[in-house]
Amino acid sequence: MSEKAELVVENRRIQVSNLDKVLYPKVGFTKGQVINYYIRVAPVLLLHLKDRPLTMKRYPNGVEGQFFYEKNCPSHRPKWVKTAKVWSEGNNRTMDYCLAQDLPTLVWAANLADLELHTSLARKRDVARPTMMVFDLDPGAPADIVRCCQVGLWLRDLLAKMKLKSFAKTSGSKGLQVYVPLNTSVTFDQTKDLSRSLARHLEHEHANLVTSNMSKAARKGKVFVDWSQNDEHKTTICVYSLRAKEEPTVSTPVTWDEVENCLKKKNANLLKFRSDQVLARVDKSGDLFEPVENLTQRLPRKWKA
Repeated sequence: MSEKAELVVENRRIQVSNLDKVLYPKVGFTKGQVINYYIRVAPVLLLHLKDRPLTMKRYPNGVEGQFFYEKNCPSHRPKWVKTAKVWSEGNNRTMDYCLAQDLPTLVWAANLADLELHTSLARKRDVARPTMMVFDLDPGAPADIVRCCQVGLWLRDLLAKMKLKSFAKTSGSKGLQVYVPLNTSVTFDQTKDLSRSLARHLEHEHANLVTSNMSKAARKGKVFVDWSQNDEHKTTICVYSLRAKEEPTVSTPVTWDEVENCLKKKNANLLKFRSDQVLARVDKSGDLFEPVENLTQRLPRKWKA
């Protein structure tokens, strides 16, 4: 029988259920702990969710059970949950995406076992214009995040030559991601073209370690620099989101010093963070990813290696 309770969050009454249900069996992490994490991390997380169409990745029976993506905001949502109309190419129709604009909405989504928060690179007012450019560094076994660190640093230096600051975060899974804040007038075609060019340049310069090819076979022992995320119809894992792994790991912002240290010590565990560690990091350092939402930078008109 489902155990139900009511939470009052910022004057909103939210029905929650099965708070003791274990969603991460290997470590005994419960739905109540998932909700608690999202409540505690909300002061930094909400900035990165605001106005961004949200794709929910739900695990009603925990990380070892079946999951599903939910793009259309559930019809049973509370009336105060905001939505954004976005054309879905895959569904060939306009969808009402959820917007996690506030803490009550975040708690409501967490109660639906929405462990992972996947967001658009654009905001609702103009879904065709990204506010950032993203590189997802995905290691093919036996490569790991240590090798991603090396590729990330090469990428950081390339971007710096273009006078573009970049910021790193873990994927919360096995890779590293590099974000370039723009927050200026730009199109997905422009960010995709440039990110693809940079990925191919890195592949040319470091063919033994880097591939820009999406083929799974091409990734073995290399780092795939995924430039294809720079697309109106794709989403990326939001910073501070939990991941559905054996442990409640989190997509965590890291400093470039930490990336360099991980590479130097060749220790992948240095960039693995669970929810409790992330909360401690936020208490100590605040939101390392805040510039991604606020820093304005312009793409170069032309780029040559």
